[in-house]
Amino acid sequence: MPCLNEEETLGICIKKAQSFLNTNAVSGEIIIADNGSTDQSIAIAKSLDARVVPVEQKGYGNALKGGINAAHGTYVIMADADDSYDFEALLPFLEKLREGYDLVMGNRFKGGIEKGAMPFLHKYLGNPVLSFIGRLFFNIKIGDFHCGLRGFSKAAFLQMNLKTTGMEFASEMIVKSKLNKLSITEVPTKLHKDGRSRPPHLNTWTDGWRHLRFLLLYSPKWLFLYPSLILLFFGILASIALIIKPIAIDTVFFDVHTLLYTSSMALIGFQFLVFYALTKIFAVENGLLPKSNRYNSMFKYLNLERGLIIGALLLTLGIVLSFKGLFFWESVDFGSLDTSKTLRLIIPAVFTILSGIQIILFSLFFSILSLKSKD
Repeated sequence: MPCLNEEETLGICIKKAQSFLNTNAVSGEIIIADNGSTDQSIAIAKSLDARVVPVEQKGYGNALKGGINAAHGTYVIMADADDSYDFEALLPFLEKLREGYDLVMGNRFKGGIEKGAMPFLHKYLGNPVLSFIGRLFFNIKIGDFHCGLRGFSKAAFLQMNLKTTGMEFASEMIVKSKLNKLSITEVPTKLHKDGRSRPPHLNTWTDGWRHLRFLLLYSPKWLFLYPSLILLFFGILASIALIIKPIAIDTVFFDVHTLLYTSSMALIGFQFLVFYALTKIFAVENGLLPKSNRYNSMFKYLNLERGLIIGALLLTLGIVLSFKGLFFWESVDFGSLDTSKTLRLIIPAVFTILSGIQIILFSLFFSILSLKSKD
């Protein structure tokens, strides 16, 4: 149990956990991961023979990691010390762990939410939306991403290699379990009203954003790759059509001004693609995401030589188009030009020059990153 000034409910939670262990003949220990309590929490825990593990680094994630790392058991069950979860009803979690599951999640929406136990925004907006995003991004069949009651094997926890320190720790545990191909299941769990008289430590908007930010950063495909493919597809397709000739739809006329925006759309799409590759490499090389066969093969197809050749070809094409535009300007004695014609030449010239330089720079940086990967 993570603990920060929980004297009102900590004793109740410890007694319920002891009752569970005794009733079900389970050999276990009760760990209180204290994150700097200044009330009577530590004294209460010690008086009830619970094991207190001091954790100096502040944060929900830090407290849990400190307690879990100190645990001696084969399995670990974690939950808050606010009496919102029933520590006497842990048998379904233990049974699933004994069946071989690596992570067992509680589901409050299936088990029931007591009136007043969950704020309206959390119940109907925050949890459903963030859980949906988690399922969509990572293909995880879990209905309640943020249930604080969950069980896992100590071996699985070590394999997760969790990094976050705050409330997003809860999301990271699920995501890392999926990425490391650990088995996940869930059991119905009833959520009771918080037994404390003071407000909870959870901050609705700040912690909600931290969860969302984590899900986005741990899914480069949804943050960068998919937007890049959409922008590149529509940007290049529309640009080619406008380079050939203006497009009229009823009374609406699309010409070179639209071409400038569509080519910019394609260029932004390419930027997204570059950031996807760099983010993926950074995340994998720093242990945030596990390596995969696809990741290893990426360095076979993307290398400095290929990138320099493609970049140089695009750069050369842009320079050739620029000179063609210059000759066209010279043909009118460097006077006024028909922008509808010249911009159809100049915009692709600028686009290919910028793209070529981007590819060359990306290839150079990518080759530096690949040195670490090979090492």
